[in-house]
Amino acid sequence: MTEIRLYQVDAFTDAVFGGNPAAVCPLDAWLPDTTLQTIAAENNLSETAFFVPEDGGYRLRWFTPAVEVELCGHATLASAYVIATYIDPAMERVLFHSASGPLTVSREGDVFTLDFPSEPPAVFTDGGAVAKALGIVPQEVLKAPKVDGGKIMAVLADEAEVRAAAPDLAKVKALPGDGLIITAEGDEVDFVSRYFAPHAGIPEDPVTGSAHVVLTPYWAKRLGKAKLAARQVSSRLGELQVEDKGGRTLISGKVAPFLEGRIRV
Repeated sequence: MTEIRLYQVDAFTDAVFGGNPAAVCPLDAWLPDTTLQTIAAENNLSETAFFVPEDGGYRLRWFTPAVEVELCGHATLASAYVIATYIDPAMERVLFHSASGPLTVSREGDVFTLDFPSEPPAVFTDGGAVAKALGIVPQEVLKAPKVDGGKIMAVLADEAEVRAAAPDLAKVKALPGDGLIITAEGDEVDFVSRYFAPHAGIPEDPVTGSAHVVLTPYWAKRLGKAKLAARQVSSRLGELQVEDKGGRTLISGKVAPFLEGRIRV
């Protein structure tokens, strides 16, 4: 029997029961992929992160209850917190090797900042599929540049419309992309969003770092400012500070630790 440390951390919030919960499991060596996926399914959170030491940093992987994903912001933030708290308390910057290339997280006090590759979206011709999925006609439909896996983004009229949206998840699942972001200019922040990923076993993700590499370049250009305050208006709410750095997006937030335990497999 193998015993694995487990930490559950709420990311992009400063209080438990807010933000997006992630499970984080530090490993000394990789377990079989089927075991990692089964652990993630058992945790039943939007993501479980696993990492092992590699080349002066850590190899980081993320699993939803259904699939492994190429990029996850909140579980990266949570992983950096676990390293800074339990493994290397002097950490000011950590390097993660990932399926999306090298990712760094820096720490300043209780704020962690992700440095992620940007995915500026382009206008996407969807044939009305997004409007049918939402029951709302968007102002714009765009898609991140990945040919197969780019996120689709619908720009709505205002924050109230984003909050009230109740998409048909079966139709969202059928869209030709990595889930659906809906967004609008915010009432109290620069922009708000929600993200739906039923294809990955996540009906609605509470706070999505990877969506903000699509959102940030769009809103930076539209609002004419590089630094923006963002809020993901799921039922749990998430607060993010983002910055458009051209080819990179900086995403900053706080974390709230919730649980420590052991998994036996």
